[in-house]
Amino acid sequence: MSNTHPLKFHEPIADFIRQRTNEFETIKTDRRRLLDSLSDYIRAKTERAEPILLTFLCTHNSRRSHLSQIWARLAADFYNIANVQCFSGGTEATAMNERVIASLKRTGFQVTTVNENPANPVYYLDYAEDAVAIECFSKVYDSEPNPVKDFAAIMTCSSADRACPVVPGCELRLPIRYTDPKASDGTPHESETYDERSKQICREMLYTMSNMAC
Repeated sequence: MSNTHPLKFHEPIADFIRQRTNEFETIKTDRRRLLDSLSDYIRAKTERAEPILLTFLCTHNSRRSHLSQIWARLAADFYNIANVQCFSGGTEATAMNERVIASLKRTGFQVTTVNENPANPVYYLDYAEDAVAIECFSKVYDSEPNPVKDFAAIMTCSSADRACPVVPGCELRLPIRYTDPKASDGTPHESETYDERSKQICREMLYTMSNMAC
């Protein structure tokens, strides 16, 4: 398995990713089964030379779904998996949480903000020299630019999982839930909690994509 890619990640992000690839053994068996199901979906789409559309859902599209979209995108780039497109959405639109942005900045992302809608800014995340910046803003899961058919819906929170027992247009609906870092907001552990959730999601998305590189 190779972990090289022609993209030149910004060095702090490259270091962060390398550290996470050394932590796969910490992923528990039940989590691996869920992640392996996503790997199987990606593998099948790859074998058919079809676009791989992954939409990560949580209730407000503010924290976990954005982190999942971002790290899935970088994991696919890291393992040189073609035709992967990553999206995020919610059962309602709010705003991408500023604490998530702060955590990503600590990781090494360069962030540009467009405030045409101050209540729901658009963020552009630059992570590699030759890559298009990732556009992030809060949206309902079936709003543009998200796909409306032939995609995998990954449920990152229990409330969205309950609220959307059926996701119209998806080929695979898979619950890969993460604990909400929101519980730490305003506490001395806020930054640490957000960084740990980012690490976990990065680790698991890398593991998922690494199965394709074996």
